[in-house]
Amino acid sequence: MKFLFGGSRLSGCRSGLFETARNDRDKGNHLFVTVYLINFMKSRIFILSAMMLVGISTAVSADVRPAPIFGDAMVLQRDAVVKVWGTADRNEPVTLSFNGQTVRTRAGKDGKWCVKLEPMQAGGPYAMTIAGRKSRVNINDVLVGEVWLCSGQSNMEFRVREANNAAGEIAAADYPMIRCFTVQKSMSPVPLDDCFGSWEVCSSATVGDFTAVGYFFARELWNELKVPIGIIHSSWGGTDIETWTSADSYDALPENVRRDYGNAAVELELMTSPERVAMKKKYDADFASDPALAERWYENPGDPSTWQMMSLPREWSLTPLAREDGHVWFRREFVLSENAEGKAAMLALGPIDDNDITWINGVEVGRTVGYNISRRYSVGENILHGGVNTLTVRVTDTGGGGGLFGLPQDVWLNVEGKQYPLAGEWSYKPSVVTGAYGIVQYGPNVLNSLLYNAMIHPIVCYAIKGAVWYQGENNAGDAYAYRTLFPNMMENWREKWGYDYPFYWVQLANFMAEAPVPRESAWAELREAQTLALDLPQTGQAVTIDIGDPGDIHPRNKQEVGRRLALNALAKDYGRTNIVWSGPTYASSAIEGNRITVTFDTYGSELAVRNKYGYIEGFAVAGADRVFHWAKAWIEDGKVVVCSDAVDRPVAVRYAWSDDPQANLFNTEGLPAAPFRSDDWPGITVRKR
Repeated sequence: MKFLFGGSRLSGCRSGLFETARNDRDKGNHLFVTVYLINFMKSRIFILSAMMLVGISTAVSADVRPAPIFGDAMVLQRDAVVKVWGTADRNEPVTLSFNGQTVRTRAGKDGKWCVKLEPMQAGGPYAMTIAGRKSRVNINDVLVGEVWLCSGQSNMEFRVREANNAAGEIAAADYPMIRCFTVQKSMSPVPLDDCFGSWEVCSSATVGDFTAVGYFFARELWNELKVPIGIIHSSWGGTDIETWTSADSYDALPENVRRDYGNAAVELELMTSPERVAMKKKYDADFASDPALAERWYENPGDPSTWQMMSLPREWSLTPLAREDGHVWFRREFVLSENAEGKAAMLALGPIDDNDITWINGVEVGRTVGYNISRRYSVGENILHGGVNTLTVRVTDTGGGGGLFGLPQDVWLNVEGKQYPLAGEWSYKPSVVTGAYGIVQYGPNVLNSLLYNAMIHPIVCYAIKGAVWYQGENNAGDAYAYRTLFPNMMENWREKWGYDYPFYWVQLANFMAEAPVPRESAWAELREAQTLALDLPQTGQAVTIDIGDPGDIHPRNKQEVGRRLALNALAKDYGRTNIVWSGPTYASSAIEGNRITVTFDTYGSELAVRNKYGYIEGFAVAGADRVFHWAKAWIEDGKVVVCSDAVDRPVAVRYAWSDDPQANLFNTEGLPAAPFRSDDWPGITVRKR
C-alpha cells in the first residue's frame, strides 16, 4: 500500500518545542483529497476517511514563519501567558518582539519553535516582529483583549447575513475592536499543527460572513467591557460531537457510548479503485447535465411504476434516500375547482435542502439555491387548470440531509384566498444520485476525531478566555450517550489547553411540529443531557426554547442567542454581579394529593408567565401508569402548582418536554425556564452504536 500524507504538519505544542513530526507540504493554493493509510500497533491497518483540506499552503523553506493563526489584525488573550509558535530552519535562533517584550528561542531539529509572552493588559494596536537569521516577519494591527472559541455545527456556522434584520445588522457593524478568525474546513485522521484562515476586522464589508452567534456574543461583550474581542470560529454543519473529540479521549470512553463506524474504512478503499474513480467522473458529468431535464420529466414522467411513494414534507435521513446525494424528482397531482382555471396563485413549499427547480403543469414557476430558504413562488396566469394539476419539484442535495423538510402547514397553493394543502403522499424518482454510481460520500462524521484533529488541535496552544458551543442536533437520536460525550469533550478540550476555561453552550431550540398529546421526545432528552452537563465547573447554558422556529432547524434570531450566552460570561467571568444570567431551573417537587408543587431556582429573580390569564402552558403529569397528561399550572407563593383532572395521584411532572413545546414560564427578566422532568423513565430507544 502507498502511504500518502498532505496538508498541514502533524503533532502540536506543549511546553517549549513541538514534538518531531513530518513536515511535507504541497505547493500552491488548492483543494485536495488525500487518503490516509496508517499502520498501527499489532499490524492493524486502518484506512481512514477521504480527507479534504482547504487552505493556503506554502513550500517548505528556511524562512522563519509563525503558525497561520498568527497574522495581521489578530487578538491575543489579556492577563494570560501567550504562546506563539511556528517553523524555521533546524536549530535557527528566533527572536520575537511584541508590546515591550523580547523573547528568544531556537528551533528544534524538526524546525519547530515556540515562545511565551508574559501576561499583558488589554490594549493595542501593536506590531509583532519575528526574526530569524535571514528573514523577518512583521505582524501588524495586533490587539490584546478577550479571545473566545466559537464551535459546533450549523447553528454556529450560521452567518450574520442569514440572521434576522441582516441588512440592518451589516450596515451597523462598525466595531473595529471585534476581530474574527474563521478556521477553514478540513478533516484529518491524525492531529495537525496548522489550520488556515485569516483574522478579519469587523465592518460592514466583513461581518456578513462572521458566525452570527459568535458575533452577537462578541458585540455584547464589547458593549459592556470596551476591550478588544477576538472570536475564533471553528464549526461545521451537520456534525456529531464524536468528530470534535480527540482520539485518545474518545477511545477511553465506555464501549456503550462509542459509535460503531462499521465498514467505512473498507468502503473508502474501494472508492480509490480505478473503476470507482471512473464512476465518480461519470457521476459528476451526469450531475452537471441531469438527463431528466433533457427527457423533460416535468412534462412527461414516463412509466408511473418506476416512481415510488413518499409522505412529504420529510427530511431524507428518515427515508430510503438517507445516504444519497444528487438530484431527486418529486411529483404530486392536486385538484382545483373550475373557478381556479387560468388564475394566478401563490405556491409555498417550505424550506428545501439544498436547491430546487419547481414546475406546475410543465411550466417552471421558480428555482432557489439555499438549504435554509423557505420557498414561495408566484404562479402566473394561464398555468393552473380546473381539475387535475401536476406539481413537480427537482430537489438537489449536495451533502448531508436533503428534501422538503418543513411542516405540513408550510406546503400549500393559494388561489384568490382559497388554500389547497399539498402535504401528503407524493411520488418520487431519483435521476442522478450517488448510490446508483457506487459512490459513498464521506464527511466529518465518518470517523471520530476528524474535526478535532484538523480544526481544534492546531489551536490548542492559542490562549483563550473560554469557549461557546452550539451543537447537539446531530446527536439527538442518542441523548443518553450525549450525557457522557458532551462533558467528556469539554474536559478533553480543557485538558488539551492545560487549564479549565469557561465553557458555555446553547440548549437546542424548539423545532418540528407541536405534539397534540404528551409523548417522548428525542430533542427533549438531548436538552436534558445538555442541562446535566452544568454539573461541571465553569459552565453555563443559554436556553432557547422560546426563540426557535418549528419549521426551520436554523432559527434566525441569533441576536438573542448571543446575548444569552454573553449574560453567562458577563456574570460569571467579568464580575457583573447585577446580571441575571439564567431563567428558572428545576430544583425540586413535592406531591400533595392530586397536585405537584414545583420549586425553581430563580437566581435572584422571580417567576413570570407570558399569559394574560396567568396560566402556564407546557406542564404534564403522570400517575403510576407512566402515562402523561397535559396539566393546569399556575404560580403560587413563588412556586408552580400543577394538576390534571386525568391524574388523581401524580408521581411525576414534566415541563416543555417535547420537540416544540408550548412553554411560557419565564423570569421577570424575560429568560425562559429550562425544560425538565422529575422522572428518569426510559424514553426514546437508544440507537445501536
